[in-house]
Amino acid sequence: MSVELLAPAGDMTCLQAALDAGADAVYLGLQTLNMRQLATRNFTRETLPEAAARCRARHVKLYLTLNSILYEPELLELTETLRNAQPYIDAAIVADWATVHVCKQLGIPFHISTQMSCSNSMAAQFFVEQGASRIVMARECSLDEVTVIAKSGIAIETFVHGAICVAVAGRCLLSHEAYGCSSSRGECHQPCRREFLIKEIREGENANAEFIVQPHTVLSARDLCSLPFMDQLMAAGIASFKIEGRARNPEYVKTVVTAYRCAIQAVEEGRFSASLAEALMADCAKVYHREFSVGLFHGRPGAQQFTNTDVNQATTKKLYVGLVQNYYAKAKAVQILIQDQAIVVGDTLSIHGETTGVVDVLVTDLRRDEEVCTRAERGTWITFPCAERVRTHDKVYKVISRPVLADVL
Repeated sequence: MSVELLAPAGDMTCLQAALDAGADAVYLGLQTLNMRQLATRNFTRETLPEAAARCRARHVKLYLTLNSILYEPELLELTETLRNAQPYIDAAIVADWATVHVCKQLGIPFHISTQMSCSNSMAAQFFVEQGASRIVMARECSLDEVTVIAKSGIAIETFVHGAICVAVAGRCLLSHEAYGCSSSRGECHQPCRREFLIKEIREGENANAEFIVQPHTVLSARDLCSLPFMDQLMAAGIASFKIEGRARNPEYVKTVVTAYRCAIQAVEEGRFSASLAEALMADCAKVYHREFSVGLFHGRPGAQQFTNTDVNQATTKKLYVGLVQNYYAKAKAVQILIQDQAIVVGDTLSIHGETTGVVDVLVTDLRRDEEVCTRAERGTWITFPCAERVRTHDKVYKVISRPVLADVL
């Protein structure tokens, strides 16, 4: 059986993008009890049934993230959340023993979150004995360690791409101490990603000197990218490859899921190569990311694991153009209203919508009624060929190159 490709979904547009890109499973959170509960993107009790229907129509599994620590007043909410979600999810991703308990009471399959720091086969076996159907391994595990656990027959999941937290299994008190907002409660303000000022306090002529730590992001880990060694990961016997990014945008989901689907297929068909991995990494570099690294899969990289550059290293960026006014299915053409950025023949556009997902279009022809145009300005409407169906009110963006100062790996 092929490895499962598990994609993040912060909203319906991201979910549709994941489905269209070939995800085998999707994980999402509601507006409570998860590690991204303060993110602008989240599902609700009302939108969960539609998300489940879309997944089931594609034979894609849906997992609910309930991975924050829980306090006494939240136990009733936990039970109600799981009861309401039960008809729509295939499993819950859990990080608190109370959540394990309720899942077992209700008969809901559950996966042990990386937040529970499972890093060895004995711990993994214990979780299985408690009823877990899958273990999301601690991100601190090396590839050799993961392989040993996977070969023992336990179904394990590993992160293969996305943001990495400097803390052990993401359990950190820095945000809590600085702002009263706990990372273990989905409230992290990410002080680790910022510049640090060290103040030296001493007596004498040079008292109270201040120093800015360089690199300025001294605690900010690079993003994980496993594409260069996908063949090794596939050989390890891992059940599921997980992409981080529930707080990231739809084009990130589409681009990264597409790249990893291509890599998995290439390994299965015996055509995976370093050049293919390099090309897929370049695709992933187009969307939001920090500098890439191999994480801790190949040992403890030390200073090489931390970024010292601007947070976003994407090689492209999107500029808002306008809205879809109509789609002509027979002609396979779209009409848009330009509200901001002008477009010209040769532009690459990205169209986003809750039902559409993400559709990328190379503009080969511009027309207004019978008039052939080379440019369309703000305040006008225009039509152009679009092979994939889009919908009225979908948002249209122009994708342009973005200069990046640092190498991506």
